[in-house]
Amino acid sequence: MLVAAAVCPHPPLLVPEVTGSAATGSAGGDRDGIGEVRAGCDAAVAGLTAARPDLIVVVGGAAAGAVYDGAAAGSLRAYGVGYTVGTGEPVLPLSLTVGAWLLRRAGLLDAGDEPPASARLPTRLRAVARTAPVAECLRLGAEIARQVPRVAMLVMGDGPGRRAVGPVGADDPAADRYSAEVAAALAAADPARLARLAPSLDDELVVSGRAAWQVLAGAADGQRLRGQLRCAASRYEVSYLVASWDVIR
Repeated sequence: MLVAAAVCPHPPLLVPEVTGSAATGSAGGDRDGIGEVRAGCDAAVAGLTAARPDLIVVVGGAAAGAVYDGAAAGSLRAYGVGYTVGTGEPVLPLSLTVGAWLLRRAGLLDAGDEPPASARLPTRLRAVARTAPVAECLRLGAEIARQVPRVAMLVMGDGPGRRAVGPVGADDPAADRYSAEVAAALAAADPARLARLAPSLDDELVVSGRAAWQVLAGAADGQRLRGQLRCAASRYEVSYLVASWDVIR
């Protein structure tokens, strides 16, 4: 059963090492223009442990679906930074690399060179194909929710980024409507609204989070949940949304 979820974006800039602004606080300052988003992610991830989950599953979009254990490695070398999380050859997509970094930052996942801590929870990393149809995403979410009695999810996904590939500063009402719809669904912990997001808009609006959000919708279906939208921001012409969901007792 899904007992809690954190929804976060996955820009490489979320990792302070990308800009050389190593974080000393929860927000890590805002030299990189993304401190507010980082602070919201820290709060959302920290909230997962309050639900006492048996397992944390990180879900993020990728070119293809795959399952990894919590020690799997991911790298930001493609973004010009020699930064790696996990151990072994880097295999994780960007979404799961940043998700694993968030869990390690919160002390919820072993860093690979540290002894295991009893407070750390079993973790799995699940890539979902960004092009996966709605029904497939919902089925995957339901399967994840049934894996153990108490499941927490960290769901990684960016909102519309069409402005980042279009004219600088141009208005984009369609992207704004899409972001507002997702923000409202996350604030209300409404899986049905997430399930209605159209895959046909992924490429048109440059959305990378739709499939992962719909996996969350499948895991949450039938649950009574409370939502909190922690951050809704546009940085570098991309929409970033951060939210927390927990069970209403």
